[in-house]
Amino acid sequence: MSGELHELSAAAQLKALRGREVSSRELTEHYLGRIEKLDGELGAFVTVTPDLALAEAVRADKRIAQGEWSPLLGLPLGIKDLYPTAGVRTTFGSAALRDFMPAADAWTAGLLRQAGAVLVGKTNTAEFGATCYTENDVTGRPTVTPYDLKRYASGSSGGAAAAVAAGLLPLAQAGDGAGSTRTPAATCHLVGVKPSRGLVSAAVPPASFASTTIEGPIARTVADAVLLLDVMAQPWSGDLDGWRPNGSLIDAIEGPLRIAVWTESGVDGCSPHPEVVRAVERTVDLLWELGHDVREVPIPARCGGPVGSALRTSIACAVNAAVRSLVPPDRVDVLLPYTRHLHAEGEALSGHELHAVQGVLARYASAFPAALEGFDVALTPVTSGPPAPLGHFQADGVAGIAEAMLAWSAYTPWANLTGQPAVSLPSHLDGDGLPYGVQLVGRRRGDAQLLALAAQLEKAGLWNDIHPPSWDR
Repeated sequence: MSGELHELSAAAQLKALRGREVSSRELTEHYLGRIEKLDGELGAFVTVTPDLALAEAVRADKRIAQGEWSPLLGLPLGIKDLYPTAGVRTTFGSAALRDFMPAADAWTAGLLRQAGAVLVGKTNTAEFGATCYTENDVTGRPTVTPYDLKRYASGSSGGAAAAVAAGLLPLAQAGDGAGSTRTPAATCHLVGVKPSRGLVSAAVPPASFASTTIEGPIARTVADAVLLLDVMAQPWSGDLDGWRPNGSLIDAIEGPLRIAVWTESGVDGCSPHPEVVRAVERTVDLLWELGHDVREVPIPARCGGPVGSALRTSIACAVNAAVRSLVPPDRVDVLLPYTRHLHAEGEALSGHELHAVQGVLARYASAFPAALEGFDVALTPVTSGPPAPLGHFQADGVAGIAEAMLAWSAYTPWANLTGQPAVSLPSHLDGDGLPYGVQLVGRRRGDAQLLALAAQLEKAGLWNDIHPPSWDR
């Protein structure tokens, strides 16, 4: 059975663990072996923790033998390297912090470990999560999609997506500030969930009133994603936006849903790739077959010009805050050029300018719920094109990175700003074997309905469980 373990869904692996058909040690050794064999070409991990993982697996096996159970007991898991883990190196994707060892877990990391997950390592991320591609000086190599080793697995949760897609993990924790869970999922033919604001607590204490980042799962199936989300969705009591649904994280769909759809990127001069449009059209056809009412609408607001500039400035503020709080002054020169660029922009920003930026983003964000008032869900692409070739975003130097990123990932940030739930679902592979996905965005705190629709599309065959070339190695 060991040679086929990564073929099983996470839910099936947990069932096998609980039934003692497989041990946590056997499962953990299987994944550690795949990481050792395959991660050299993928760059999915910053840190691998074999000794810790095997010790945790042995403890999990003892607990299972004694009749104990918890939601993730004995299941191998990776945690994104932006989230502190007690006693395990956390670099935030930065060579300036390559030796940082946190004393405590981040809120959600703690929940996952308390639920019995076996930590096999920290998945690779962009420096301070600032880019939609994953490349840093800690690992010295980009994180690539296992579907094409010359293309990025996106970011900043690129490591999590590459690991799950290649069978190095059954599922993974990720984080999404402007699309950082959804775009990696799309480049790796996976399910990526960004919950409604407050369903998962970002940290204790919260970093900012204005934070758009929220953690969520990356998985191969909707059921696996919900399994992980259910553990993560235990908000800290001091979370000002914290909430928990009254029932299951998946509701039954009662009657047809009204679904708005658009494919326009909102960035001048940036048209979606034909395969991106095809992914949306395939989904529309399936939604009609399932009895839903799908209507094409104009894009509610465009994100070029002042909005694009405001988005970049908002990211610069977040990076500046991270650098100021985490990086010693004598280590700032170790940061990547783009990170230093954003840090400097944040340093130069006045309070008046920050207030103006927040106003621009608030007006942009409010256009979406206003335009979608009569709809239950919005359907869009996730990205404007296929997984980007290595070096694509840096082609015009540091000054051109933000514009290149926005042109590729303009479909995702609005849901972070509004706090609505969003999910990236796989669609298909093109003739070159490159994956494409679609995005569904639900009503705020309508996560259960959104995930039910995602599960309905999965069951109806929106995507096939097609694996990359490395899957069978």
